[in-house]
Amino acid sequence: MDYERLAKDKEDLCIKIRRDLHRIPELELDLPRTSKYVKERLTEFGIDYKEYINGNGVSALIEGAKPGKCLAIRADMDALPIKEETGLDFSSEIEGHMHACGHDSHMAVALTAAKIINENKDKLMGSVKFIFQPGEEIPGGAKPMIEEGVLENPKVDYIIGMHGGHLADIPHGKIGFKDNEMMASMDKFTIKINGHGGHGASPQATVDPIIISAEVLLGLQKIISREINPVDSGLVSVCKINGGFTQNIIPDQVEMVGTARALSEDVRDTIEKRVEEISSGIAKTYGGNAEVNYERFYPVLNNNPKFNSFVRGLVGEMFGDDIYEMDKAVMGAEDMAFYLQKVPGAFLFLSNLAQNPNGEVYVNHNSKFDLDESLFYKGVAIFVATAFEFSKGAINE
Repeated sequence: MDYERLAKDKEDLCIKIRRDLHRIPELELDLPRTSKYVKERLTEFGIDYKEYINGNGVSALIEGAKPGKCLAIRADMDALPIKEETGLDFSSEIEGHMHACGHDSHMAVALTAAKIINENKDKLMGSVKFIFQPGEEIPGGAKPMIEEGVLENPKVDYIIGMHGGHLADIPHGKIGFKDNEMMASMDKFTIKINGHGGHGASPQATVDPIIISAEVLLGLQKIISREINPVDSGLVSVCKINGGFTQNIIPDQVEMVGTARALSEDVRDTIEKRVEEISSGIAKTYGGNAEVNYERFYPVLNNNPKFNSFVRGLVGEMFGDDIYEMDKAVMGAEDMAFYLQKVPGAFLFLSNLAQNPNGEVYVNHNSKFDLDESLFYKGVAIFVATAFEFSKGAINE
């Protein structure tokens, strides 16, 4: 089969689906219009589906002519709380919501691949399960999908996913590969520094939570610079500080919110432990106290080297010059990591950021973010090739 030609033949369909979905961005785990659209396309293509998370998640199963293993292809569906400023003809119709991370294209690529695979299922052995998941952004939809059995009946043997846009320094049009750790864990912490407020002209009569929060902020940075091995990766970023009322009142409380990232569970454990110890210790030293809430969200995303090599080989046959070997992981996070904890698989980066005429670069999560639609067919071809070649037993236990 000529997988690249099959994908190019459906290029217009893929672009249309992406534009349809771009108009109706929805957030987190509540995607009624988006999931309805996906289900309608699956029905149109003659593919059966199941629902998850109160109808907001979808899985579709294509069974081949002969029994065999099951490959899962995953696409996320949610958008972001961003006001779109692209000026596209198919801009968001929902004020304050935007597909600013490429999830509209992920759905389009997966749906197009599903149509091609279903039209050629007489050549397929085993089955292909498509997972359309809400809430890749916090609070995360992968874990509840797994808990509701999306990886069972039939049991998924391997899984593949792909992310578009520009999540790493990969040249335009290239496909990024990375064995083992590819993306970091992602946690959130909230620190409430409690002091004793009063007049700004009488600081000696107060316990100033602003001063304490400044010391805590500096202390947290020393976790990375002095407590983590320099060859290991981790970060602690305080991204929000709230406190105070006006120029002459020392408040009672300051709240700090931030994110922590790591590429190993050991580093992750160290960061969690030390965020609490440093915050509480410094606050106590200056007469206050700290309330720390540390929430673990996504684990480290680990690609299976064996399956990654298999997919890399297929991509090499179709787009040999476009393979890009990533020499290091990125500190962004993805809840695809939950699937990869349960099932061996591969997650790829398709570098397809739209080239802006003014020379500006608008990456993922920007209000002017857009994608180069002429590269979608590569994602479709990779999914289709992986499905059919996997079904031939190319991966041996």
